[in-house]
Formats: sequence, structure tokens, C-alpha cells
Amino acid sequence: MSEKKYRRKKKLILPGLQLKLVGAFLAAAGASVLVQSVMLVYALTSLAREAPNDMLLIMDRIPAITGTILLLTFVIMVALTVCTGIVVTFRIAGPIYRFEQYLKQVIAGERPPDCRLRKGDELMHLCELINLATAPLRAPLDETTGAYPAAALPSKVEEEAPSTSSAQR
Repeated sequence: MSEKKYRRKKKLILPGLQLKLVGAFLAAAGASVLVQSVMLVYALTSLAREAPNDMLLIMDRIPAITGTILLLTFVIMVALTVCTGIVVTFRIAGPIYRFEQYLKQVIAGERPPDCRLRKGDELMHLCELINLATAPLRAPLDETTGAYPAAALPSKVEEEAPSTSSAQR
């Protein structure tokens, strides 16, 4: 039951971001199809030169063979790239969308519980930082003093060691 509660309903959560990333994937797929077609033409032309009796027949059929292979490869690559791109990007777009919704709740004066992401989503560390940063805004005010309780304020945010080594600096 809880698995269904957190199941994604929308695959394009942030269409602008996701489609831009899928477009980059498609450009890479298109480049690979182009390289494949150039290599195929080169291989068929070399074959035609080695078969002097059938050279004209082979040279005549190269455009049709190349076009068919290029079209089939492109259709298959587009389908695979779009599906893979959407599946991969929603692990990033989903958390970004969640952060936006969460911060809108905090800005509106609501006091939502801690921000949570689905298991396997990226940006977990950012979610924790958002929780720390918004903790004072989400904590109930002390009615006698009108201030936030000291326990609601983050004492110290631990800095994560940079991922780059000192040799790269």
C-alpha cells in the first residue's frame, strides 16, 4: 500500500529540464547514427572496389541500403533514448519539483513536516540542507516570548569535504 502511495504518476515532472536533457541524449544518438552511416558507406564503397565485375551494381544500391539502415537505426535510437532519458531524468527532476513545492509551502507560512524524497532519488543531501535551513521557519513559535525555540535552530551545518582532491586545486 505505501509503495503505491509514493509511486510516480507523471513521467514528465519538469518538462523543460527533462526534455532538454533528452534532447542532449538525442543529439548524441544522432551523432552515433551519422558516424555509423559514414562507416557503412565507406565499407560498401571499399567492397564495390574489390568486386570489379559487380562494382556498378553495388554502387547503385549503396544509397538505398545506407538510407534504410540509417532510418532504422535512427528510429530505434530515438525510441530507446527518449524512454531511457525520461526514466533517468525523473530521479533528478522529481526531487527538484519536490523542493519547489516544499519551499512554496514554507513561503506561504505553512509548517510542513521535513522534506522527504523517494528511495533512489538523487539530491538527498540537498533535501537535508533544505530541512535544516527551513527548520526555524517551520517550528512553532513560543507563545510566551514570540520567538522560535532554540531547539528549532540548527546548531551547526556540517561541511562536507570537497569531492576534488587537493592535487586538483
